[in-house]
Amino acid sequence: MVNANNPTAREHDMRTVIFGATGPTGHRLIEQALAAGHQVTAVTRRPGAIAPQTGLTAVTADVTDPDAVARAVAGSDAVLSSLGSPPSRKPITVYSQGNANIVAAMHRHGVKRLITVSSSVMDPTWRPSGEFFFNNVMDPLVNRRIGRTAHEDMRRMEALVRNSDLHWTIARPSGLFDHPDATRYQLREDVADGLFTARVDLAASMVAQLSDDRFVQRAMAVITTEVRPGIVGLIWREAVANKK
Repeated sequence: MVNANNPTAREHDMRTVIFGATGPTGHRLIEQALAAGHQVTAVTRRPGAIAPQTGLTAVTADVTDPDAVARAVAGSDAVLSSLGSPPSRKPITVYSQGNANIVAAMHRHGVKRLITVSSSVMDPTWRPSGEFFFNNVMDPLVNRRIGRTAHEDMRRMEALVRNSDLHWTIARPSGLFDHPDATRYQLREDVADGLFTARVDLAASMVAQLSDDRFVQRAMAVITTEVRPGIVGLIWREAVANKK
């Protein structure tokens, strides 16, 4: 397991575009990217949801609009995507369609670095140790049924990102929850043995990868081990209420 908080050289003043900026993880990405010294363009359909800050530009665009996405990406150095959708029985396309438009825009403008959010569920071996209730009750119910269409679209998204020639990293968190401050989160390639990921840790790990090549063209599992939410309440909130 890699300790993610080893100091590395940072590239300040990178022009970084964030998609999904008004979601729960997106807000954290904005905070972390600004704190790291990046110039941030936050892409949103709801510009009023983003408070003005030094170094931050809000751009109104729908990720399903290829031309709007291309305009947002133009002139940037890197793209962070935390696109997400609440679970639904209906087909979900925001992950694959949004990332397809982002990849096309990056190719069009010669932008190479992409870090995009997926899920630990994408690795078929993910079975957190010591989590009998989750592995045998909640995972079959929430991930394999309620979240099935979202995870199907994540698989499509991962495939198209992997097939690009970009310097991509696919970030795979486990069960997302809110926590005020970044912890000594852990990283591992493809899959990590952990049930939870704080959004602030996910955001911190993604921003750190802007100046780290360990996970270029690899999947990066991110887990939080120092704090732990209640599993039933967490899964209910994430399944019913929240987006990525």
